[in-house]
Amino acid sequence: MTEIPSLEERTVKKVFWRLMPFLCLLYIIAFLDRVNVSYAALSMNKDLGFSNAVYGFGAGIFFIGYFVMEIPGNLIMARVGARIWIARILISWGIIAGLTALVSTPHQFYLVRFFLGVAEASFFPGIIYYLGTWCRAQDQAKAVAVFMMSLPLCNVLGAPVSTYLLGIDWLSIAGWKWLFILEAIPAVILGIMTPFYLTNHPSDAKWLTDAERNWLIDVLALEAGKKVEKKKYTLWQAFTDADVIKLAGVYFFWVCGFYGLGLFLPILVKSLSAAFSNQKVGFLVAVPYIFAFIAMFLVGRNSDRTGERRWHTVFGMITGAVGLGCSVLFAHISIFVSMVFFTLSVMGIYASFGPFWAIPHSFLTATAAAGAIAMINSVGNFGGFVGPYAMGYIHDATGSFNGGLLFLVGCLLAAAVLLIMLGKSGRNMK
Repeated sequence: MTEIPSLEERTVKKVFWRLMPFLCLLYIIAFLDRVNVSYAALSMNKDLGFSNAVYGFGAGIFFIGYFVMEIPGNLIMARVGARIWIARILISWGIIAGLTALVSTPHQFYLVRFFLGVAEASFFPGIIYYLGTWCRAQDQAKAVAVFMMSLPLCNVLGAPVSTYLLGIDWLSIAGWKWLFILEAIPAVILGIMTPFYLTNHPSDAKWLTDAERNWLIDVLALEAGKKVEKKKYTLWQAFTDADVIKLAGVYFFWVCGFYGLGLFLPILVKSLSAAFSNQKVGFLVAVPYIFAFIAMFLVGRNSDRTGERRWHTVFGMITGAVGLGCSVLFAHISIFVSMVFFTLSVMGIYASFGPFWAIPHSFLTATAAAGAIAMINSVGNFGGFVGPYAMGYIHDATGSFNGGLLFLVGCLLAAAVLLIMLGKSGRNMK
């Protein structure tokens, strides 16, 4: 006899399958439009005469625009609701991402990347906040981990597709231009669909039964009340809280390593052997992200099982630093050895996401949560400018990527140390 699921099991499962596939699809498209420039660079830099410093600055300036609009955007979403605001984000960034195909000078490249950051700002923290309004504390880490697993999946799918598009020459238009145009279209289409699919709050969920909806509203209200009793935060107090500031610092150094490696990985792999075609580079770059996908799942599951967040995150950051350090020390042996260490580094860096983003929602509520998560992500993503720019600048100054990779090693270790120093309220989160 088949056991009938309880009200709790039925509701949690229904919410998960209603929201997560769509949100993951949105994040795959978002991240692809953010990082496809790393694949376009394999041809674009040569066609436009961009140096590694120009490319690194342009790739990273995205995060200056992101930084400017991150907190205001998330606070607006908390007021107007996810349906409208996320739709606006998708449509505007899709249009601007497509315009990247028209750049011909460094300044045009900088400008379009800056406004792409402005357009996409508040998408990620908005989704993190949105999940917190739908998921119980015990379900949030799993939801965030599943959502973040979109990142390596994006690269697994995006690397071979993007490098394939580099090889086309339709209508005498370069492949890298088609890459930006074709990969921008899904964002606009999904942006139009979003208001019709997403639901702002559980109280508006007509796809839940009355019993399911009432149970979810009650359990979320009960949890919110407990967090307020534990430590009541105003928005300003959340911004100035020592743990929130430390988490922003952790994320800054971590993201330096994340984007410094991610936005240069295709170029790094190509530099290992000039004989590799762009398509072969695409398949090789996909390999580390396949293993990162598995690592994110295993680390996220174990973090949920044990309730421990801080050391799971620290372990990932240190693993990322060790992998990058070894890629420098043993790069002379073979491309296989280099790829092994790049894979180890990507696994460590990505595996930290699930447990890290489970921390803020565990002691922040309502508007304070929206603002603080946006601040952590905003300050942290400034590292998305510093990491790639440092990689390009150091390469052009020294003629080697080794100095830039060692800089990223230092950033990841700094993130780990700062997280170890996290105060009691920010580390005992279960």
